[in-house]
Amino acid sequence: MPPYPTGSWMPVALSADVPAGIVMPAQSPAGPVALWRSRSGRAAAFADRCPHRGMRLSHGFVRGETLSCIYHGWSYAQAGNCLRIPAHPALTPPDTIRVATQHVEDGGGIIWISVGEPAAGPPRFEGLAPLRSMVVEAGVVALEAAAGTKAVGGLLDYTHDDRAVRLLLASEGQARTLMHVLVDEDSNPDERIAASRAAEALRRAAEDIARGGIAR
Repeated sequence: MPPYPTGSWMPVALSADVPAGIVMPAQSPAGPVALWRSRSGRAAAFADRCPHRGMRLSHGFVRGETLSCIYHGWSYAQAGNCLRIPAHPALTPPDTIRVATQHVEDGGGIIWISVGEPAAGPPRFEGLAPLRSMVVEAGVVALEAAAGTKAVGGLLDYTHDDRAVRLLLASEGQARTLMHVLVDEDSNPDERIAASRAAEALRRAAEDIARGGIAR
């Protein structure tokens, strides 16, 4: 994972990909996280490791407003504190038992995680709507080489078959990038399909470049 400036934001998932009651693994500048949404709709991000036995919390399950580890069922509130230990139902867990959390913002169809204390809110892209996300097994440099242009502020403008596509990039290392495809809010189904195909074409081209060692 490349360094992200303190106070900056990383787009880790699309809101639609994390519906209420769902937990999924994601990457953040601080390492792997369990990204989840409570039954009431609030998104949260935990370090992907239960303090009890180290099981990945992204393998767990959502119960109401808590996330429970699949191993022994320890349950955590969105603030990260442990609320319940099934093996000791009468015990009130001490506040020292907690999971590391990260700041999360969910807006404009994108879920963002901040690096440290956020200096301001995450970017907003007026007039654009997220279409889909895809993992590219290549770095940002390879994507820029394939697109023939540079990303500015994490946004890469790419033209394929005379269609312009805007891509929001989140670097997960020198050879891996999470790419979110953005389209005009009023785009029709055919235009959305074309944008998706354009993004797929760029992904393949960037991965070919990375495999050839031309760019990482």
